[in-house]
Amino acid sequence: MAHDYIDLNTLKFLLYDVHHLDEVLEQERFQDYDRASVDLFLNAVSDFSDKELYPYFEEMDADPAHFEDGEVHVHPQVSRYMEKAGEMGLAAALFDYEDGGLQMPNSVVTASAYIQEAANNHMPGYLGLTFGAAELILHFGDDHLKKTYVPNMLTGAWNGTMCLTEPQAGSSLSDIVTAAIPEGDHYRISGQKIFISGGDYKGVTNVVHLLLARIEGAPAGTRGISLFVVPKHRPGEDGQLVFNDVNTVGDFQKMGQRGYCTTHLSFGDQKDCRGWLVGEPHQGLKYMFLMMNGARIAVGRGAAAIAMAAYRASLAYAKERPQGRRLTSSGKKDVSKDQTLIINHPDVKRMLLTQKVIAEGALSLVLLSAKYQDLSLTLPGESERKKYQYLLELLTPVAKTYPAEKGLEAVSNGLQVLGGYGFCSDFILQQYYRDIRIFSIYEGTTGIQSMDLLGRKITMDNGAALAHLAEEMGKTIQMAMGAEALKPCAEALSGKTGLMQKVLGHLMEYARTGNYERFLADATVFMEFFGNILVGWLWLDMALHAHKALANGETAHEKGFYSGKIHAMEYYFTYELPKTEGLAKILLNTSDLTVSAAEGLFE
Repeated sequence: MAHDYIDLNTLKFLLYDVHHLDEVLEQERFQDYDRASVDLFLNAVSDFSDKELYPYFEEMDADPAHFEDGEVHVHPQVSRYMEKAGEMGLAAALFDYEDGGLQMPNSVVTASAYIQEAANNHMPGYLGLTFGAAELILHFGDDHLKKTYVPNMLTGAWNGTMCLTEPQAGSSLSDIVTAAIPEGDHYRISGQKIFISGGDYKGVTNVVHLLLARIEGAPAGTRGISLFVVPKHRPGEDGQLVFNDVNTVGDFQKMGQRGYCTTHLSFGDQKDCRGWLVGEPHQGLKYMFLMMNGARIAVGRGAAAIAMAAYRASLAYAKERPQGRRLTSSGKKDVSKDQTLIINHPDVKRMLLTQKVIAEGALSLVLLSAKYQDLSLTLPGESERKKYQYLLELLTPVAKTYPAEKGLEAVSNGLQVLGGYGFCSDFILQQYYRDIRIFSIYEGTTGIQSMDLLGRKITMDNGAALAHLAEEMGKTIQMAMGAEALKPCAEALSGKTGLMQKVLGHLMEYARTGNYERFLADATVFMEFFGNILVGWLWLDMALHAHKALANGETAHEKGFYSGKIHAMEYYFTYELPKTEGLAKILLNTSDLTVSAAEGLFE
């Protein structure tokens, strides 16, 4: 029996109808796939998640990863999951046939991963990082690295990680000091890395680390960073695995995602850690951004999945929990009447609708990002590919941040629906709340993503990406103007695009005059403002497709399903989109209250 942690109908509606998967499937690379085969695959993943992921979700929280006797111990299901996922081709799904992959669209793989993460957000990270590490090797590594490591990674036999952070260098990668000294056909590696997700655990045959380090004599800053393959065990001359002096120092104990190990690693304690250069020297950060950008969207996807799972859990509770009575026309409760289910209380409906619009809006944003990636890689025309590359780059920081930040708000509303029970460990909402909190920190904090959006993505190539986005939003607004029921919301969104231009005009003046600190001081506020408008566009698009389906008498979903999408859109435009006015007021202020705040003010 399927567990109610996900709404497959909404997922498929967004994938097929709203974001037009057929546009992706018609590209030559994906000619072996159609809707029927995609449906079979997603249904198989859903069944797999029901059996191999969801039943262990609470267990992994109750019995977390921990460091003992020099090893990290994780739930035994992790190894089984990696094996089964490998058999299903989940780690290899995106890769070329010639590399042992399934050559699937990223849109479909994203939907697949979303289902798994909604079922159990602790386990899919092991597979996701393995995929990301393998992708880096395939893109930039030589034939030796590809043949030595990738096949075992794609089957799930070997894990993969990315090793960036050091004790003294978190987001400031220019300050990393892990050293790489040339030694024959390899480099001798020495240093420490912390917060390494899936970094090592008892039972895994091998872990292939993609590690950033400095070659002896390299330039200072990020220009001197190189990328290396550093396995826990290196293949020896006889083909047997040899310990590569990669040592696990400990595992960080976290408030959430407790089943997903986060390790502290030391490289070269015995001066016998070997690493193999990936690509050219001093290009490591550029290479790593391939994995980091993919990981950022993956973080947003995971947060969207948790938000959906929490929504489904709180909705189920609201439909079963009797409490209180509905108000009569006199404004009083009739105690002679039976208690009503809490879903009948308007404030509970408000909280559930808040959850719904955030969870489904976040999913739409993630799927759209995946579609843009597919088209940026497979369209025949260079200018069209470039357009979608611009759009993907612009959306990436938002696709990471909106689900993480607003997803936390959504889960908080879900916990509130349960009242006191929401705070109790007997109910799953508290676990979702603890789990999702890390997602605004993973892969670059909200502050970093916000500065990337405003300081780089908005301004790149004189606003080319923003111009493409405005064009796409304009198409939706224009179509919605033709539907009388949607016209007021279309007009409202059009007004918000004008407000965005006003805000950007104000902020860009700081950049024009060289006052970059003030320009970026409210970048996080701008991220919230921009994300709110962006998701408003996505909800208008959802409502437009639902309206067309009702008008055409389509039967892919029930009438109530389509009506629910339109109602949710109206809720978003009534309760969420107006928040941009207050945010705009903050962004248009001329003060420098944060920049000028002296340290002593915080005493």
